[in-house]
Amino acid sequence: MEPKRLYRSKENKIFAGICGGLGDYFSIDPTLLRLAWLLVVIFTGIFPGVVVYILAIFVIPEKREQDTKEHPHATSL
Repeated sequence: MEPKRLYRSKENKIFAGICGGLGDYFSIDPTLLRLAWLLVVIFTGIFPGVVVYILAIFVIPEKREQDTKEHPHATSL
């Protein structure tokens, strides 16, 4: 069994697919992650949350078509 890989979602995204990818990885509804992220950004100050999100865009790779084809059991939401 291959380990799970964290990718930015191409199907379930609003801006860059970070929350959609995290939702797929942890099997959590991405909407709940988006709401939690919004609360974190609001209550910790906007700047730190935005910086972490921008870093995640560059660090977490976007899911490619071949990644889905290599794993036939992978499903998209």
